[in-house]
Amino acid sequence: MGSPEEKHEVMDRLLKSLNLDGAVTRRRFLQWSGVSIVGISALSPLLARSASKPLIIMDQAEGLIIADPTKCVACRRCELACTEFNDGKAKPSMARVKVARNMSFGPKGAYIGQSGQGNWGNGLVTQDACKQCPHPVPCANACPNDAIVVKPPTNARVVDEEKCIGCKMCQRACPWEMMSFDEETDKATKCFLCNGKPKCVEACPAAALSYVAWRDLTDKVLPRVVPTAVVSPEKAAACNECHKK
Repeated sequence: MGSPEEKHEVMDRLLKSLNLDGAVTRRRFLQWSGVSIVGISALSPLLARSASKPLIIMDQAEGLIIADPTKCVACRRCELACTEFNDGKAKPSMARVKVARNMSFGPKGAYIGQSGQGNWGNGLVTQDACKQCPHPVPCANACPNDAIVVKPPTNARVVDEEKCIGCKMCQRACPWEMMSFDEETDKATKCFLCNGKPKCVEACPAAALSYVAWRDLTDKVLPRVVPTAVVSPEKAAACNECHKK
């Protein structure tokens, strides 16, 4: 590629072709793309063709909540801590962390909860938390009002209540069923990592939940359901520019 000056010149030309010169720095663009100067220069002709379309890429989240089902004692204090802190009410059904025993019994007979480990087998209690998906983010892509946004300081993907219209499309889009819904406010809600100090993690008496540096778990955790959300034609077309095979 030559000297550093020549590399910077290539980057400047690319940013200009994307109508991004002056809007972002070289360093920020490389953080978005996750590729090197060499890779960027090779992609320049392809990217330039879509210069008229907006480049919308979410910053990576800073953290992530992970669970260890072998430690969980099914007390569900995490769910209470989540809703009491965030919503001012004890309502586990709205919790952003979701606990379920795959098979249990009650007054109505057998109950089958979350699918996956323990289903019809060892009865292991499972905890699910938002994966803070990397771009493209399923719930954000499906939202017709662009109400799923990045929130500092953790860069968690959160619901902007002012934009949310309560259509529940985001719930249908998440492969892990991690979107929640407040029937009283008619708004969707999801984990925002409590600004870096998750209350569910603090409340767990068995240390079954941990707040760790972000990593991509989307290809390591099996989906709970098949998403049924419909992405708008405009968003689908924009995504195809980057993700077509």
